[in-house]
Amino acid sequence: MHYGYFSHWWLHMAFKPFTKMKLKEDLNPMLLLLFHLMVWIYTFLTFMPSYILSWVSRPDVGCCGSEEERAKKMKAHSVLGCPEGPYRAVSATKRLATSLHPGVDTLDKMFEDAAMRFPHRDCLGTREVISEEDEQQSNGKVFKKVKILGEYCWLSYAEILTAASQLGSGLALLGQQPKNNVAIFCETRAEWIIAAQACFMYNFPLVTLYSTLGGPAIAHGLNETQVTLVITSRELLETRLKAILIEVPRLQHIIVVDNTPTSWPGYPRGISVHNMAAVQKLGARPENAARERKPALPSDIAVIMYTSGSTGIPKGVMISHSNIIACITGMAERIPNLCEEDTYIGYLPLAHVLELSAELVCFSHGCRIGYSSPQTLADQSTKIKKGSKGDASALQPTLMAAVPEIMDRIYKNVMTKVEEMNCVQRTLFILAYNYKLEQLAKGYSTPLCDKLVFRKIRSLLGGRTRVLLSGGAPLSATTQRFMNVCLCCPVGQGYGLTETCGAGTISELWDYSTGRVGGPLVCCEIKLKDWVEGGYRRTDKPHPRGEILIGGPNVTMGYYKNEVKNQDFFVDENGQRWFCTGDIGEFQEDGCLKIIDRKKDLVKLQAGEYVSLGKVEAVLKNCPLVENICAYANSDETYVIGFVVPNQKQLLALADQYGIRGTWEELCESKAMEELVLKIITEAALAAQLERFEIPLKICLSPDPWTPETGLVTDAFKLKRKELKTHYQDDIERMYGGK
Repeated sequence: MHYGYFSHWWLHMAFKPFTKMKLKEDLNPMLLLLFHLMVWIYTFLTFMPSYILSWVSRPDVGCCGSEEERAKKMKAHSVLGCPEGPYRAVSATKRLATSLHPGVDTLDKMFEDAAMRFPHRDCLGTREVISEEDEQQSNGKVFKKVKILGEYCWLSYAEILTAASQLGSGLALLGQQPKNNVAIFCETRAEWIIAAQACFMYNFPLVTLYSTLGGPAIAHGLNETQVTLVITSRELLETRLKAILIEVPRLQHIIVVDNTPTSWPGYPRGISVHNMAAVQKLGARPENAARERKPALPSDIAVIMYTSGSTGIPKGVMISHSNIIACITGMAERIPNLCEEDTYIGYLPLAHVLELSAELVCFSHGCRIGYSSPQTLADQSTKIKKGSKGDASALQPTLMAAVPEIMDRIYKNVMTKVEEMNCVQRTLFILAYNYKLEQLAKGYSTPLCDKLVFRKIRSLLGGRTRVLLSGGAPLSATTQRFMNVCLCCPVGQGYGLTETCGAGTISELWDYSTGRVGGPLVCCEIKLKDWVEGGYRRTDKPHPRGEILIGGPNVTMGYYKNEVKNQDFFVDENGQRWFCTGDIGEFQEDGCLKIIDRKKDLVKLQAGEYVSLGKVEAVLKNCPLVENICAYANSDETYVIGFVVPNQKQLLALADQYGIRGTWEELCESKAMEELVLKIITEAALAAQLERFEIPLKICLSPDPWTPETGLVTDAFKLKRKELKTHYQDDIERMYGGK
């Protein structure tokens, strides 16, 4: 449902400097002296040039603008002067933005405009798979690894427009009618976007489904939207879709985006399977290509986006062309100097509103998009053969969206390597890290440290990343600071939902404060509503607090065939549409929003204390021993429990330290290991100032990671609490004394 909220509840002040990395050993005084002497000489030689250049290049904030001063710069105002809002961006107090260019009010017009302005520029790129090999793991399982990946092969904007037009024409010849739904059930790849653009051009509402959804959820989405045509990949057709075809009686056509095979025997009578290339060939015939099409109106449905199902059966969110155009306008305004020279790496699910909106923003400005996957993103990724280049190294993107799960993984991997360094290397790294933190806080850059110390870490994502947009889940201050320092680029933290087309807030890239999600985008406004039961009121001091309500042209048309849930939407006396998010936030003096709670995550214990499960999880995920965690509480009980996926390397080291032997599964089932892990995470919770009643009293260790394929987390790695409760029901009963 969310594309993400990115704050941490345990942060004290938004712009409070990040705690410095601690040195574990006494430092050699001569080494310290040498380092500080080098820093002093460098600072002296570069201060005046950097001071002058910063004023020239960034007169809006000034080079002497410290982190605190920049964080305090006004981002939004309450247009009525009331503490609860509504708040609008400083540049949109009189009127909310609805489009980037006059007359470009639908997605087909937007892409045609881009193709007219950038016809010969690279648009979509796919890396050639030269060969694959199977690799046997230590546990005996066979894991397919990519052996050799070639260079990126590109299609221009003009070529993509032609391909989409031909596909749309071909779909029409197969009987597809305007305003009749088409489903896409496919991995993130160039063909996904070509299919989407074809649907936008011919006014076929596009039904998007996550490629990791289970059979019942897929069948539910296809049947509810009454699709007769679905676009998919060969792998998903054979592994997921084929088994449920009998449950989707209206389905007539399946379009496979892969070129091989070209014949598809063994499918139910009444269902025709076509290759995408064949349908495009059909649509490209002169007599067919000349057929007139009926373009969409701004108010027509562009996408019916099914949520990831984190809170139950996935819901279809109806998103109009005008909703997405407004969202693109708001997001683009927060990315400075966005232009055709930028390269974006696409690897998150295109069925997720964050990835789809990010890619559409790129198209509107002529950027190129190279496709990847979480398994091939970096040199160390699971499907990249050792010694080969990952996609980020080959593409060298300047723009990237990431979920905190991936950034947390990078952070933990780098810090593990830091721990393994010798004393001198580790000392130099930590001194450089702390020095750069101090310089960032003062508003200065550190090109020497970036080149000598952090260049190798920055190369993990290609070495040219200038903007990193974080979405999908809370991002910890620790990880954000690590990204700012080691990847040498700002992290734009934001907040949005599928129901608001992914648009809500994004922090200004020059604002390095943590724990906040920025001010409202220029396409929307935000206000707070009292939630008395949870104790949050707009009259609260020092900051107004309450449930977050988002209004504006980006707020979607509601849920598909779900009138009960549509009560979360309403239209005000001025005709503006609003959505009640269920998230709790507070507005700070500069107009920045901070997410502090969520209604559905709040559980009242038997003794009357309220526990925010998300808050507990966000704190404990920073513990190096914790790979993932789900906090659970029953209102009939007096304490919180937790399910923990431990970090394998850390747990094995802990077991070795205490002389506990066994296989990985045996260690996770060991009562002694449970107690050791519980002791460590309790200490971490107390250090982060959690209340005693918020800290899990009992835990169980899970040997298996939670991935979207297990059905326990969404594609954005958000916890599916209902499924986790079912999966760990026996453990819940054990931890609550068998009740």
